[in-house]
Amino acid sequence: MSPEPEPGPVPAPEPSPGLDLETARRTLKGQPFSRLVGAELTAFGSGEAVLEIAVREELRQQNGFLHGGVLAYAADNAITFAGGSVLGPAVLTGGFTIQYLRPGTGTRLVARAQTVHGGRRQAVCRCDLYAVAADGTRTLCAVAQGTVLRVSAAGEPPSA
Repeated sequence: MSPEPEPGPVPAPEPSPGLDLETARRTLKGQPFSRLVGAELTAFGSGEAVLEIAVREELRQQNGFLHGGVLAYAADNAITFAGGSVLGPAVLTGGFTIQYLRPGTGTRLVARAQTVHGGRRQAVCRCDLYAVAADGTRTLCAVAQGTVLRVSAAGEPPSA
């Protein structure tokens, strides 16, 4: 059996018309929990999204590291915004997994998500989460992958 060829570069998904960074930021600000953690959307479009959070004491766990729930929140929202940039504004998280690689330390958390496959009803996205030190050094602290679902006008995800 001959080996399978290496996959080529993933083409950039088509952007969803009418969605831009400012619209996405308004959507984020409409989420009370996102306001609570202080999340900011710093990039959005063409299958990608970057979510940033300034680290503060309330977001740390008992050992001083960024709480895993904050990393999971950032991955979930970055993935959903990345998928929404190709599926449209009415989306929900279908599910995601996260692997914590090392403790989150530093002054900022950056979640960078990209769509690796966008269909008519769902998008598969991956996300790298970086802890950023005061000097700007980035350390990969977690990786995540998730599925984003387009919802109907009634707010229901598509049936399986």
